[in-house]
Amino acid sequence: MKRIIYFISALAIISLAGCDDFLDTTNYKEKDLTNFPQTTDDANQMLTGVYASMNVDVKSGFYLAELASDDRFGGGGQDDKQMHAIDRLMNVGADMCGDLWWARYKGIERANLLLENIDRVTGWKNDRDKARVIGETLFLRALFYFELAEVYGEAPLMLTTEALNLPKSPADDLFAQITADLKQAIETLDATRYNPEQAGHASKWSAEALMARVFLFYTGYYNKEALPLAGGSGVTKAQVVAWLEDCIANSGHQLITDSSNPGHGFFNLWPYSNEYTALDYQWAQENSLKWAGDGNSETVFAVRYNNFTDWDHTGYSNMHATHFGLRTPNGNVSTFPFGEGYGAGTVNPQLIDAWKASEPDDIRLAGSVIDVENDLPEFQWGADLQMEESGYFQKKYLAITAYDHSRDDGNGGFHFLTSYSHLMYNTPEAPIELASTQDLVLIRFADVLLMHSELTQTANGINQVRERAGLAPINAYTLDALKKERRFELAFEGLRWYDLMRWGDAAAALEKQGQAMVRNMAGDLVQMASYGGGWAARYNATGGFWPIPQTQIARSGGTLTQNKGWGVSDADYLGW
Repeated sequence: MKRIIYFISALAIISLAGCDDFLDTTNYKEKDLTNFPQTTDDANQMLTGVYASMNVDVKSGFYLAELASDDRFGGGGQDDKQMHAIDRLMNVGADMCGDLWWARYKGIERANLLLENIDRVTGWKNDRDKARVIGETLFLRALFYFELAEVYGEAPLMLTTEALNLPKSPADDLFAQITADLKQAIETLDATRYNPEQAGHASKWSAEALMARVFLFYTGYYNKEALPLAGGSGVTKAQVVAWLEDCIANSGHQLITDSSNPGHGFFNLWPYSNEYTALDYQWAQENSLKWAGDGNSETVFAVRYNNFTDWDHTGYSNMHATHFGLRTPNGNVSTFPFGEGYGAGTVNPQLIDAWKASEPDDIRLAGSVIDVENDLPEFQWGADLQMEESGYFQKKYLAITAYDHSRDDGNGGFHFLTSYSHLMYNTPEAPIELASTQDLVLIRFADVLLMHSELTQTANGINQVRERAGLAPINAYTLDALKKERRFELAFEGLRWYDLMRWGDAAAALEKQGQAMVRNMAGDLVQMASYGGGWAARYNATGGFWPIPQTQIARSGGTLTQNKGWGVSDADYLGW
């Protein structure tokens, strides 16, 4: 089974002498750089180690972007100050973003180690096999640096495993390296069409799509015309468009559709439509939903998760789904099929109002948002001291429960399970922190189409996405139409925050949150509280970037310096 095979190999990575901080697993075979890597199995083990570094517990760029965006609040419980702080672009503790920094540089170190030693490997089946390993590694290094560039703005550029104490590199240098790695990956990886057996692996198509995202962020945020290129002149919009068109025409990736229920293909992207849950989920039955599954043809690239996670490796479970789940006693039978979690990322009702006003017939709203008043009649407000409660939760990434029809619950019903994955993968029951196997999709084909529309200022990509949702086409491209389509189609997928940054819309959009009304611990409606001068003031002070972990600054002996807007009193969040 894919879930087991992939992660057994990830946990069997061999630690190399001198690199224990990065390959932090047991040295089973006492191998070091005098005898490793030698074989293609060695090289593939090392590549698996690079992939495994993506499974950071939860403090990912995706997570930061979701809580910080205008479409979600921090949520969580009374003591979950980090969630509230992230929403306000404020700080709690010295290393609020430290896990992400450590995980990404661990992945970069592993990638550098593999690239430095790849020519020592013999026994390749053919040149294409070696090129695949190199291309995937370059894609991953580019992805890691891009996340660092989006989150921190500037960061050290490490292209060797040599121990160096480096200062932050300017954004231009980071993006030049990201561009160079992606360009080489595009030119190196085979043009093999989508194959579900390779889901989770980088491809030529994911490199082309990521290049477009990098281009849009860099040129938008920094007001540039082209991407810089390490060792070259740059990458133009025309080149990026050509790569996107190659991806659209030749990748085999496509929108998931449902011919029997036009417009409902969107619902089948998300695991609430899985076969085990759908047996008892009336809404899924009424709409004849059938999950397309992880690794489906709309997924261009995703982080994959494990169904044998333990408490020492919680990052191998999708902890985003756990954080965004409902706080107990919600998340059990009373709120089926939406499971328990930490209550992070409550949805801003301003999004719902804007969605209904702009697209009153858009089925994607019901497919993306839980309205507790209408969808969950037994929902308990203020559960476990829930904060910033709006009555809305997203339903793309959270725990999804199921009933085991082969087991009686002792009360005339079926046995309740915290996750459908226990039935899907025949694994032992476990708390939700260890049971979330849903892929975290980083690049979806719908995004590819929307990026193409934005870059070419044409309506075709927008209209393909709208057609899948059962909506009428737009007559002509406008930036406003593109912005709305991205907001609604890609809601809660980690992109809204970075879109706002690159469009220059962040400060104004964020400031509107202060007008929203929420409940804290099921009290009366109150207005969202702002600190540090307000959302716009914090964004303007920081440029939207997050603090460098203080422990890293201390270890550098001052070589690393803190980002602007941090380390001041206005940046410290003290709580509601």
